[in-house]
Amino acid sequence: MSKHITRITPNQPVYEDYDPQEDLITLNLGPTHPATHGVFQNVLQVDGERIVSGVSTIGYIHRAFEKIAEHRPFYQITPLTDRLNYCSSPINNMGWHMTVEKLLDIEIPKRVQYMRVIVMELARIADHIICNGILGVDTGAFSGFLYVLQEREFIYEIYEEICGARLTTNIGRIGGFERDFNDVAWEKIREFLKRFPPVLKEFEELFVRNRIFIERTSGVASVTAEEALSYSWTGPILRACGIDYDVRVQEPYSGYEDFDFDIPVGTTGDVYDRFMVRNEEMWQSLRIIEQALEKIDKIPTQEFYADVPDFYLPPKEQVYTNMEALIYHFKIVMGEWDAPKKEVYHAVEGANGELGFYLIHEGGRSPYRLHFRRPSFINYQMYAPMSRGMMISDAIINMSSLNVIAGELDA
Repeated sequence: MSKHITRITPNQPVYEDYDPQEDLITLNLGPTHPATHGVFQNVLQVDGERIVSGVSTIGYIHRAFEKIAEHRPFYQITPLTDRLNYCSSPINNMGWHMTVEKLLDIEIPKRVQYMRVIVMELARIADHIICNGILGVDTGAFSGFLYVLQEREFIYEIYEEICGARLTTNIGRIGGFERDFNDVAWEKIREFLKRFPPVLKEFEELFVRNRIFIERTSGVASVTAEEALSYSWTGPILRACGIDYDVRVQEPYSGYEDFDFDIPVGTTGDVYDRFMVRNEEMWQSLRIIEQALEKIDKIPTQEFYADVPDFYLPPKEQVYTNMEALIYHFKIVMGEWDAPKKEVYHAVEGANGELGFYLIHEGGRSPYRLHFRRPSFINYQMYAPMSRGMMISDAIINMSSLNVIAGELDA
């Protein structure tokens, strides 16, 4: 069900089309300015501090992932997905693995699905911590960011226990996980559920009713539901406009249909609403993780992968000591097993919106075509048009609230 966030609205002037009579100044916002939070550029025409028009330039870190994927077996594509939205890499990894599983018609055990849900919701929290924390920094409040960043580091410690990595995680396998979560990982997940709520509550107290923060964000970059839909927005910024679209509910995957959670929605689609939606989503992610732990405790088996020997990598200790396991490992990694000729699309609810994988397989070891539907790329298209008439300072926090990740923007 959808849940409307509670907002505070001060008197805020409405931006109107601006028609200056004097000469304009060309201002480069980016590609390397710290305020852009990534390597992309906006060439702005400004009159004083007010933006008259702008043109967005992207592609500064384009790495041709889709073309590379056409020459790589399925397992070697997983590290590419790490480098999309690197603030929530596990969601990218799981989305790709689920796409391959849809291609292969692999059925995943419930315990594995719930383990994936835990990791993906931790990743969502980590991503929203960065977005909302940085939004606070861009409005002049640095302390809140430092405070919640400690919790993101704790999430990274959980990643380390599960897969040994922190940022670019390469977590999981086609069919499940490379190993079961160890006791330390389970303990840290439960500890996180205890330590994060009071931190998040205090973070909200710093911002939600802060008069300076409200006046800096409320009414800034308001977007109507119709405008958002016309630009194919998804994720928190679409829900901030009042549209309760969430892939986890509309097209459930990994057992999300088994969980009870709300979809927070806003009313005006401004920067303040985006902040509030992301904050509430962190609370909902905590709810989902708690439910997943309860469900896992009721499952008698200790499965952490599906029974698909042709695509699930054998245990490393066997690869080092057993010739057959070594051969299987090599054949799987190099894509020696046949996969059906098929066309599939699978989407997950990434931290910034619908993250989709459109896969066409025509036989052989690599995809014939793989397209990444990157939410940052689609969401960012509206930035220049919506900046018209804004003050430069407002355009900065507008960009921050969109949470455009350069790696996901360019791919």
